[in-house]
Amino acid sequence: MQQQLREHLERIVSLTDEEFALVLAQFTSRQVRKGQFLIRKGERVRELYFVVQGLLKLVHTDAAGKAHIVSLAMEDWWEGDFAAYLAQAPATLSLQCLEDTAVWCLPLAGYEYLCQQLPQMARFFLVKFARGGIAAQQRIVSLLALPARERYERLLRQYPTLPQRVSKTLLAAYLGVSRETLSRLADQERPPK
Repeated sequence: MQQQLREHLERIVSLTDEEFALVLAQFTSRQVRKGQFLIRKGERVRELYFVVQGLLKLVHTDAAGKAHIVSLAMEDWWEGDFAAYLAQAPATLSLQCLEDTAVWCLPLAGYEYLCQQLPQMARFFLVKFARGGIAAQQRIVSLLALPARERYERLLRQYPTLPQRVSKTLLAAYLGVSRETLSRLADQERPPK
C-alpha cells in the first residue's frame, strides 16, 4: 500500500525517501468492509481518503430521503466530504464502501502539516483539488446538457470496468436515468448475435 501511495504522489511531485517518510507518518491505513461507512451525514468529518483498493459511493440524501450519488470513487481517487473536512464540520454527505476497500486516511492536521512542511505536497493537493473540481464541473454539465446515450458512452470510455463493479440500479442513478433506460442503452451497445 505504501508503494501505491508513493507512486500516486510522484506522478505529480518528487519526494526523497525522507520526505516520503514524513508524508507517510501523517496517514493511517484502514481496511473497510463492503457496506460500511467512512462518513455518515451529520457526523464530524475527520479524514480525507485515498483509495488503494475498492469502490466507494459519495451520496447526498435530500430532505425527502432520496439519495443522490455525487460520485463513485475507485482506486487512485481521493474522496470525502471536502467542505466538511476543511471546516471540521458535520458531514452533509455520506461515504459508503461498495466493495471491501483499503484506504489511506489523512486527518486535517496532517494535511495542514504536509502543506506547511513540504511545498511540493501543497502543490500536489492544489493539483488534485483543481482536477477534482474540473471533473465535478464536467459531471454537472453532462447531467444538465447531454442526452442519456452520451452520458453512458462517456462513462464507458472513462471507466470501462465500472459497469461490472456496480449494479445497474446504482449505475442508472449515477447517470441520472431510470434502470429501464440504462438497460436499453446497454442493450444497444452489444453487437448483434
